[in-house]
Amino acid sequence: MENFRWGILGGAGIARKNWESIRLSGNGVLRAVASREVARAESFIADCQAEAPFDTRPEAVAGYYALLARDDIDGVYIPLPTAIRGEWVRKAAAAGKHVLCEKPCAVDAGELKGLLDACLSARVQFMDGVMFQHSLRLESMGRLLGGQGGIGAVRRVASAFAFTSPPGFGDQNIRGSAALEPLGALGDLGWYCARITLWAFDWRTPTEVWARVHRWTGRSGEERQVPSEMSVEMGFEGGGSASFFCSFHTAHQQWAHITGSEGCLWVPDFVLPFHGRPARFDLVRSQFEADGVEVRMRPEWSTLELAEPPYRHRDAQEVRMFRAFVGQVRSGTLNSDWPRMALQTQEVMDACMRSVG
Repeated sequence: MENFRWGILGGAGIARKNWESIRLSGNGVLRAVASREVARAESFIADCQAEAPFDTRPEAVAGYYALLARDDIDGVYIPLPTAIRGEWVRKAAAAGKHVLCEKPCAVDAGELKGLLDACLSARVQFMDGVMFQHSLRLESMGRLLGGQGGIGAVRRVASAFAFTSPPGFGDQNIRGSAALEPLGALGDLGWYCARITLWAFDWRTPTEVWARVHRWTGRSGEERQVPSEMSVEMGFEGGGSASFFCSFHTAHQQWAHITGSEGCLWVPDFVLPFHGRPARFDLVRSQFEADGVEVRMRPEWSTLELAEPPYRHRDAQEVRMFRAFVGQVRSGTLNSDWPRMALQTQEVMDACMRSVG
């Protein structure tokens, strides 16, 4: 079959990584990159093509409208700022282009619901760009939730995603701008934590959400600020609970701990697998033992390492994401789970911001 023909709207940093993902997918090719100024698109293409060349050099396009109007584009990857993402998702759907969208997908769940309805009406596929959800590791972890030999029924999920931002981050990076990225660290980092929590709880919606902002940041000249460090607690029907922490101010971390009735799963790098080593996770099923006055806890600890390679390999999680998207489009049916997952995650974001007040 002919390759699926991609276009990229904008030249965000994450788009450079996904240039390579499209190239390695085996079922897609990048035809064009659009920017408001054609020179910026040319520069982006030159840099990426020099390092990871397509056989046919993608074209630079002046303006997003012009890319959407092309007949040689089947779908678009949209890494634009959150504040304008929705506008271009709608326009892409109206142009009949399938949409892979960066997260957060919208400013709130109401906007996202409208975008998803637009995609459904146009019969185009929508997916948000959560790469770890397409990993071989997550498939292996899923087999240990609920069943015998695994961790039993999930009772608690804790996670964190954080990095230390450089001085001047609020002014120099769009993630500090309320006008462009109104959810700050919650949308940029907390989205992943909320997603693995919903996944572990089999996509049940939390019944309660409590959130606290520990630090705010903002851009000079803007009245509003964005949360730059935040902690969240969630409750689920039946007594399950979850917490997550996201921050632009603490040491780099991206871990998840899933506790069940019979054991636990520990993942030290659930968002982006550590470079230079196999993707892994630990299964812990510990037992208490009492012998007279001695009481001890005996671990049953298994480390599972997977052959899943890191970035820049045809089976890396980000490559699998693009391959899965194209495979779904080629099936001739729309995947309704992907839009639902995005909406549920966006609803958690809304609940966090309501809790903050």
